[in-house]
Amino acid sequence: MERVMGRSFRLVLFSLFLRLLLCVVPIHGDERDVDCLRSIYESVEDPYQYLNSTWNFKNNSKGAICSFTGVECWHPDDNKVLSIKLGSMNLKGPFPLGLANCTSLTGLDLSNNDFWGPLPANMLKFVGFLTTLVLSSNNFSGQIPASLSECKYLNVLNLDHNRFSGQIPPELGLLSRIKTFSVANNLLSGQIPKLQNNFTAEDFANNLGLCGGPLDPCLLSPKSSNTKIIAGAAIGGVTASALVIGAGLIFLLRRASVKRKRLEDPEGNRWTKSLKGSKGVKVSMFEKSVSKMKLGDLMKATNNFNKNNIIGSGRTGTMYKAVLEDGMLLMCKRLQDSQHSEKEFVSEMATLGSVKHKNLVPLLGFCMAKNEKILIYKYMEHGALHDNLHPEDDVEEKEALDWSLRLKIGIGAARGLAWLHHNCNPRIIHRNISSKCILLDGEFEPRISDFGLARLMNPVDTHLSTFVNGEFGDLGYVAPEYTRTLVATPKGDVYSFGIVLLELVTGERPTQVKRGGESFKGNLVEWVMMMSGDSRLNDVIDESLLGKGVDREIFQFLKVACNCVVPGPKERPTMFEVYQLLRAIGERYNFSTENDIMVPTDSGDAHWEELIVAQDSTTV
Repeated sequence: MERVMGRSFRLVLFSLFLRLLLCVVPIHGDERDVDCLRSIYESVEDPYQYLNSTWNFKNNSKGAICSFTGVECWHPDDNKVLSIKLGSMNLKGPFPLGLANCTSLTGLDLSNNDFWGPLPANMLKFVGFLTTLVLSSNNFSGQIPASLSECKYLNVLNLDHNRFSGQIPPELGLLSRIKTFSVANNLLSGQIPKLQNNFTAEDFANNLGLCGGPLDPCLLSPKSSNTKIIAGAAIGGVTASALVIGAGLIFLLRRASVKRKRLEDPEGNRWTKSLKGSKGVKVSMFEKSVSKMKLGDLMKATNNFNKNNIIGSGRTGTMYKAVLEDGMLLMCKRLQDSQHSEKEFVSEMATLGSVKHKNLVPLLGFCMAKNEKILIYKYMEHGALHDNLHPEDDVEEKEALDWSLRLKIGIGAARGLAWLHHNCNPRIIHRNISSKCILLDGEFEPRISDFGLARLMNPVDTHLSTFVNGEFGDLGYVAPEYTRTLVATPKGDVYSFGIVLLELVTGERPTQVKRGGESFKGNLVEWVMMMSGDSRLNDVIDESLLGKGVDREIFQFLKVACNCVVPGPKERPTMFEVYQLLRAIGERYNFSTENDIMVPTDSGDAHWEELIVAQDSTTV
């Protein structure tokens, strides 16, 4: 009884605190965000027309800015900007002051461009709610503003490869959430202040005058004798000109080097250069059938993680195709920043490596070098379900999947997710289910990827950190209650999986419904419900599926999908029930004769509620 009351009290306190936060962070779209982007567009030079091609301000419809290159919104049909990512676009100009109008921005990436000049003194006005600020490889100059310390939600602050001078503000030590920090390759000097995390020498490298911290100790102290001062002044008087000239030459050479590196690194895999001395690092493998490898073998197999080898990317990282010397195909995922220690990471990998099921992508091994963490998976010949359902316009159109294949994929994916929810030990909430993480092998058998990675990607402190860091999963797949409760649950996975089922049966994307018409600004669920209310549910079915003698099965399938995406979590079926319903629809196809999903021994939701509260946010 005391445990239940204590849990309820904590939830009430958290709910009250969240409401207070939402009063500070505006969540409804307005014209300020449009003005923000328009100001950026007008203040930068765009020689390669990266912005000009999509940043069309003549379209005044709600959510139009969400389709701009590099712009991600809180909701695809609202004008509230969540993040701006304009890296490697050769943009030029000063720091865009119009960012002050993007009042709900949580991420900003201007790296690998030619932005110049000082940063504003009052950075809080422009990036107050940022969790990620990446300004690497530009020509920003002047002092690093001490006001960055007031941006208390910052997790990532990358200012490397610029022309910042002076001292690192000691106030940055107040950033309690900072996990990634780099000021390497600048013109900084003085004592490195004490920061909240222990960063490496590489994070401060190639600055003429930095000392202390992970670098060499500062030799000169404020108590130096007058004799030393006079002697130093005398020597300085003789060499001042040489030092100025030398500093100028170093700056010019460094600037030329940065520009040369950009030209030499059009594929954007510069990060691999730091791994040259780590090629001998062994890859830890879980499968004996896979030959022993080193990091150097993976780099060779991916052509140094070349852009042309990328076969998918998402919030957890970027996936590369790897071809070993013996012709074996693998997939290598460069994991996004993980806040876990090496010991914790190895433990998590051991757990995930032991999770085996025919509808899960097998994790074959992993590798750690420097700050990089790379996971090795079995290669999936037919790629992501998303790319099979929604091929890009600029590639050769793929043949539409027929109904039997779509049904097979739905059943298999449901089987895999149900096994994670009900039979896996430990039980796993995926939290990021989408058609991008459902991969297809050579027989079009669906395999779920990225399971268990949510625990590696997010800070483990409170549910609030999950909100502040903008970790809401892929747009279009997130259950409506998650933005209120911030708690990941099995029923949230069911909702996300229901979106996948709707994609299979309609052929439409989760957020941009082509058949909805220009006047429709809602998402896939809203479109299906609207059509259902108008007694036009027949019109949501993918035209390529109709009239082939399977209409009854299609409508049964659609009914299951609609049950998964009802607003109330308690009204949704469990994944075990979803699997059984889909399996009954496909019984005549003999996709699977065995039933490897055991009947849950508990009611499901009650067990998960206890587990979630007991582990707090570590299950999220």
